[in-house]
Amino acid sequence: MLLHVLVYLPLLFPLPAALGARPLAERLDPRWATWLLTGCALALAALSCAALGVLAVAGVVRLEPAGWIGGWSAGTVRAHDSVSLPESVLAGLALAAACAAGGRIVWRRSRSLLGAALDAACLPGPDQVVVVPDRYPDAFALPGLPGRVVVSSGMLDALDARDREAMLAHERAHLACHHYAFVALAHLAAAVNPLLRPAATAVAYTVERWADERAAEECGDRRQVARAVGKAALATSRSSAPRRLPQAVLGLLGLPRRAAGDRPGPVPRRVAALLAPPPAHHPLTGPVLAAATAAVFVGVNAVCAFAAAHDLHHLLELAGAH
Repeated sequence: MLLHVLVYLPLLFPLPAALGARPLAERLDPRWATWLLTGCALALAALSCAALGVLAVAGVVRLEPAGWIGGWSAGTVRAHDSVSLPESVLAGLALAAACAAGGRIVWRRSRSLLGAALDAACLPGPDQVVVVPDRYPDAFALPGLPGRVVVSSGMLDALDARDREAMLAHERAHLACHHYAFVALAHLAAAVNPLLRPAATAVAYTVERWADERAAEECGDRRQVARAVGKAALATSRSSAPRRLPQAVLGLLGLPRRAAGDRPGPVPRRVAALLAPPPAHHPLTGPVLAAATAAVFVGVNAVCAFAAAHDLHHLLELAGAH
């Protein structure tokens, strides 16, 4: 039966997607890379849950009580269904775990975003930029209605006037483009399917690159933005004060991450990208490529999941005729 073959493909496709996440993040324009990676991650997470659901239902319909209720022959289902009961049980448990993990992160992210909005509303003054007395050099965008840019006095001391301009342009880009939403959705997909964690990490990087490019356009100097990022990272590494970055915000240096092995971390990669020529904006390297890649990759997954569900439906029709 096709069911036993096709139903597993949506569970395996997130693996090549995860392997290709970092190369895509490095090569594509960061804006389109963010949209592509986030959209694909959400679609692949949903389709993997659909595949687990088909596997779980395939086990339920084998049971005699399900046959009595549904009006089909459970014996016919067992004779023609190649999905074993242990497979269905494991799929059901995995689906329950995925739903629980997804619900947990939705709850946590909702609380953190609400808390960030309340913090933004409670900050003093009407200006978008708020300076807080804190010796730790930090700057971050706080989502809210309206969003605010929070800068510590330690960060202001570490940067000169032009660096501050680049830093503020970066943080304003986070607010204007709603980057926190992309990061939250990518983390939701990774919680549902852990194979997509590299994609979520790539999205966290591409939103920072997106903000870097917006800041470079606003300041008119890519090297100045690179210097601001580098000086902020150096000041942060030299500070002994603890960093207290709220979960829902995005800062100039992003979230703290360790480099894997000998590979450079996100900050050196961002600086290198800013010192290189700006990303090309040719349609074939932007929206067309992103849409085509997402359509083909997600479309194959959707066809596999739909075919497996259709095969199960055909089996139930066959069992109902006996």
